[in-house]
Amino acid sequence: MHTSTPGTGPAVDTDVVLDPHLVRRRARLPLLALALGGFAIGTTEFATMGLLPLIAEDLDGTIPEAGHAITAYALGVVVGAPLLTTMAARMDRRRLLLILMAAFTVGNVLSALAPSLGWLVAARFVAGLPHGAFFGVGAVMGAHVAGPGRRGQAVATMMAGLTIANVVGVPLSTVLGQVFGWRVAFVAVGVLGALTLLALLRFLPGLPVRDGATVRAELGALRNGRLWVACAAGSIGFGGMFAVYSYVSPLLTEVTGIAEATVPVVLALFGVGMTAGTLLGGRLADRSVARTVLLGFAATIVALVLIAVLAQWVVPGVLAIVLLGVTTQVLGLSLQAWLMDLSPSAPSLGAALCHSALNAGNAFGAWVGGLVIAGGLGYVAPAWVGAGLTVVGLAISAATLGGARAGRRTA
Repeated sequence: MHTSTPGTGPAVDTDVVLDPHLVRRRARLPLLALALGGFAIGTTEFATMGLLPLIAEDLDGTIPEAGHAITAYALGVVVGAPLLTTMAARMDRRRLLLILMAAFTVGNVLSALAPSLGWLVAARFVAGLPHGAFFGVGAVMGAHVAGPGRRGQAVATMMAGLTIANVVGVPLSTVLGQVFGWRVAFVAVGVLGALTLLALLRFLPGLPVRDGATVRAELGALRNGRLWVACAAGSIGFGGMFAVYSYVSPLLTEVTGIAEATVPVVLALFGVGMTAGTLLGGRLADRSVARTVLLGFAATIVALVLIAVLAQWVVPGVLAIVLLGVTTQVLGLSLQAWLMDLSPSAPSLGAALCHSALNAGNAFGAWVGGLVIAGGLGYVAPAWVGAGLTVVGLAISAATLGGARAGRRTA
């Protein structure tokens, strides 16, 4: 039996036990197509941070006002991840991924055309809607094409696109914005989205939904109270990172004292830190998800305090920002594993909710960071506020994980 029909992409034979090397070769192009989507999404998610001063100047607003575009994108992810994943519970996974990437592309083109800050905020919300659902459904598709026993590697391949975006895509988009104007950066992301759409159309197989998948079944996974507590912990904790990173460009130029042209280099180094954190976090989470969650929170607190203390010196300040990239990726990967463990009957929804939770932190963190800056406390103040938020996330996680262990001992 084949899982696709004519015109829906390459078929994957599920009745025949195939040679593992053949399965890997067949999976390579579909996984690369998914990784390209991760690259496009990662680029647009973080590119706005490096373009904030340019956007504010061009659209006659302040930097905190321009930061609302970051908040809007994050809110789009928060709303879109569970909503779109649940509503499309019965849709073929390939078709859904195509629709999500088309919507993402349109949202970025609209961002490039925005005539005012209000229109830009609305366009960023639209661009954010498909983000979490794409990663959630893409994780299921990746596991399908990779075959039994290779789910982790498949998801890692797709997520590699996101981390590589922070090494290559975000710095390049920042350079494009500085040289040709911020709108060109969003046009470039739109082009990436269109290329991803073509790759998905060409290489992904059809993937009907699993038996019993319904909107009601997906919503049933949401009855788990610990799932929502974990989401809250991730949102609050990650808000600490985004309180700082949303305003990293003015932090570097106004406090650290580096030239605007050097900002893309620091963003690339942050991406290198994220890539290292991805590798480290994956290995640590394989040993213990709970311990890695707590370690990720604690290490992120340390990184944020170091930024607050060392931001005025170039080398120590930049190293602290790179460390933040490492620690937050360790935390993000372990949080996703935790949320998927808490929603075994709805894996797409669990994976999507992770991105929803983290982008709730994005929205909240960018808003709080903008508040303290607008209040005249300076560009270092968000790091102290961010450390406080991450302490709260750590406390919630420690209490929840400790309670779960105690419950298992008494069962």
